[in-house]
Amino acid sequence: MDNKLRVLVVGCGNMGASHARAYHKIPQFEIVGLVSRTPESRKELTEELGGVPGYNSFEEALEITKPDAVSISTYPDTHADYVIKSLNAGAHVFVEKPLALTVEQAQQIVDKALSVNKKVVVGYILRVHPAWKKFIETAQTLGKPLVMRMNLNQQSSGKTWATHLNLMKSMSPIVDCGVHYVDVMCQMTESKPVSVNAIGAKLTDEVADDMYNYGHLQVTFEDGSVGWYEAGWGPMISETAFFVKDVMGPKGAVSIVEKTGSSDDIDLHSKTNSLKLHHGKLGPDRKFEKQDEYISTEDEPDHQGLCDLEQEYFLKAIQENLDLTAHLNDAVNSLKIVMAADEAFKTGKTVFL
Repeated sequence: MDNKLRVLVVGCGNMGASHARAYHKIPQFEIVGLVSRTPESRKELTEELGGVPGYNSFEEALEITKPDAVSISTYPDTHADYVIKSLNAGAHVFVEKPLALTVEQAQQIVDKALSVNKKVVVGYILRVHPAWKKFIETAQTLGKPLVMRMNLNQQSSGKTWATHLNLMKSMSPIVDCGVHYVDVMCQMTESKPVSVNAIGAKLTDEVADDMYNYGHLQVTFEDGSVGWYEAGWGPMISETAFFVKDVMGPKGAVSIVEKTGSSDDIDLHSKTNSLKLHHGKLGPDRKFEKQDEYISTEDEPDHQGLCDLEQEYFLKAIQENLDLTAHLNDAVNSLKIVMAADEAFKTGKTVFL
């Protein structure tokens, strides 16, 4: 079809490859290049996509291909630089979370995107997930305040541990993964976060002295709601209760039923299968009036299906000129919370937002 959006895919790891497959599948996109640090890191994906041109240099690829859109799935310390350069080149941008390494950089991206009238979509994969949308909607029926308990610990080894070590050159697990789950908390409460605390520990000599591979943040909201998020990476991390997604309110509780499997299985990071809804109301006999309900979500998309949905939303944002101001402000706010947690851990003090 005519007028395809020419997209440059930057980063060919797990997420980059999944996004590339989504663009390849959607007729309105045409991949004009793959960027990775070495030809070897994109070899299989290049072959899978029919010989798409490859580049080692992002700047060279941007200059040669002159894309309509750029998809960035590289390590977080490159995000701000690549996004700004893409916007300056006149391209729309999809960028994996987090938007940047600092709140200041993230705000600069938002200001730039709005000033040049280009779309920037941040890869908050849970926002397109039907079951997680249901989880958030159900939590909003439980009354206020809410108590939100979430974690995603990953017992990693081999290539996954190598990836985690690279990520921890710039940010801790509660920052990298935490933006997803504090974003969920903000959606559930629809309230302003007011203070953040955190604890953490360095469980390996393979990271820098000022880095930690286990962290636990706590956030308090203006409406009295509270939430915590826990994340640890590494071969020493326990797989006992590694996946907790649980919300309580005055009227009851809703939980994502725990899955079995390996904690570094990327599909399990978003998969639900079912939600358990507990009704807290008691009758005259002080017994529960209603039994717990199970809400099936077994037909939910897999990880690739979710990446497809993200890129369909990116396409919609471009074609329909969607106002992404709220989306971008939410990305800045979630980063603000996790960066406050990082500060709270390092200073041992509560950070007030």
